[in-house]
Amino acid sequence: MKGVYSDKDFLSPSYINLSNPKYMEMDGIYYSTLIVSDYGRENFDLLLRNIIDTNININISIYYEKQDKYKTIKDLTYHIGNVGSDLKTLGENRQDIEIAAFTYNDAKYIRKEIQVNNEDLYFLYIYINVFSKDKKDLEYVLNKVEGLLQSKNIQTKRAYFRQEKGLISSFPFMENSKDIKEIARRNILTNGLVGTYPFISSSIFDENGILIGTNIYNNSLVFIDRYDNEKYKNANMSIFGTSGAGKSFYTKLLILRYRLLGIEQYIIDPEREYLNMCEKLEGTILKIGPNSGTYINIFDIRQDSLEDTENGYLATKIAKLIGFFNLIFGNLNEEEKAILEEKIIEVYKIKNITFDDKSLYKYDNEKINIKPIFKASKDMPILEDFYNILCDEETKKFKIKLLPFIKGSLKFFNNYTNIELNNKLILADVYELGEENLKYGMYLFTELFWDKIKKDRNTKKSIYLDEIWRLIGVTSNKEVASFIYKIFKTIRKYGGSAVAITQDISDLFSLENGTYGKSILNNSSIKNFFSMEEENINVLEKYSNISEKEKIEIKSLKRGESLMFAGDDHLLVKIEVSDFEKEIIVGGEKN
Repeated sequence: MKGVYSDKDFLSPSYINLSNPKYMEMDGIYYSTLIVSDYGRENFDLLLRNIIDTNININISIYYEKQDKYKTIKDLTYHIGNVGSDLKTLGENRQDIEIAAFTYNDAKYIRKEIQVNNEDLYFLYIYINVFSKDKKDLEYVLNKVEGLLQSKNIQTKRAYFRQEKGLISSFPFMENSKDIKEIARRNILTNGLVGTYPFISSSIFDENGILIGTNIYNNSLVFIDRYDNEKYKNANMSIFGTSGAGKSFYTKLLILRYRLLGIEQYIIDPEREYLNMCEKLEGTILKIGPNSGTYINIFDIRQDSLEDTENGYLATKIAKLIGFFNLIFGNLNEEEKAILEEKIIEVYKIKNITFDDKSLYKYDNEKINIKPIFKASKDMPILEDFYNILCDEETKKFKIKLLPFIKGSLKFFNNYTNIELNNKLILADVYELGEENLKYGMYLFTELFWDKIKKDRNTKKSIYLDEIWRLIGVTSNKEVASFIYKIFKTIRKYGGSAVAITQDISDLFSLENGTYGKSILNNSSIKNFFSMEEENINVLEKYSNISEKEKIEIKSLKRGESLMFAGDDHLLVKIEVSDFEKEIIVGGEKN
């Protein structure tokens, strides 16, 4: 005859050992219960914060029993009368006069809150069940929890000879045994219940977010949805950390996971760190340099650079070109900018492009009702056209500095655009430009990607600017830095996210007394600070709101650990990655 095996049998332990009064054993795990017996009369913090934010194995049970108002007021009035009479009769001769006075005043306060402020009185019971696979570890953890609670003026008692009742109190049976509840019972008003709220762990679990990692303190999962406009002011990120701290690996992980979600991503890669991963993810790779066949015309005016409701293609382009020429010619004064602007207008006029936006379109006069076509790169001037009109004495110095771009080692900048950008993952590899010339390529691709980002407000997209200090640091200029800042300030309205990545913190804040670095940091709702040297931490402190405690935490972080600011939440996170993801990411990694 077959036996009957119920769900109850499946859930039940194979054995329970109650022979020791200090703990109980169940299926090889030892359990011991602490009963909260008292806490401070006045508490201005969440009662259990310092043990909830740990990774200790505990179960916490909190019971509330609402009391009858009429009976409570009647009992309080009786107590107030008796104690008040004793205080008058015995006076100073009573040894516990101060304690009696406290209880008298407390009773009057509770009665007033119930009668005047419509508060309710509850009986509060708190049980903390600690468990471990090792008896010695159980004792160690019990002592640790007791110490943490005592530091908050919370007194506990161990449930000796009542371990079974204590354990059952932590199960979802709603069973608060009489054998232990008399020890745990304390009065609390409705207003005080807020202080017992247990769900205060410093963790983030955005409903549509991607997994970032685990909270270092309590091992809870951290999910971030940086495109959640209701929770975050913008989707921008700042990722700072020293070499080898894990910031590049983390950035790659974000790119990989957002690639799976189909989000458009554009990456400026000055150190060739993302190339292998991008190839594995079948992204489009754009290379610019002496050995590449990819060309971008800096003079291109793209249809996407303005929205349908906007006007002023040429005026918008002139501002961008002034920024680019600032990188080549050095910081320009107002007179030099005016001269360059005049020449830029002239070179576009040669190509029949003026401030009239209609001049950017081709019209077929022979065909009726045919939609005009926006001019292509071949219809735009190139650097050589600009070079050729710099003929007078006041532009001679500009012409000399442009020589490498026209006839020398940088002549790959002097070409018409020859690429199509239809992939949702595009990498701009500017590694071959070398240290001195990286900023030109980074600016060129940033402008290109910015036009792509503005194309459709309803599509989520991201631009990753690695080594961003090159564009907003002392080697850059105000025009370029202002353009980058504009991206961080306005990308939100285009459904986008700008990500600033750097290990050179001091260089990031080196231009204009750190104005642009601070602006970009402040316009990033999500910030990740990986391990840094003390010098960089001190610079960061000057431009951000990190606390003394957080400064110490940043310095002591291990590889792959980060202090994360997500909106108003600050937490320490260990970045988590699967073996499959690591296999995709790890090739050619430089942190």
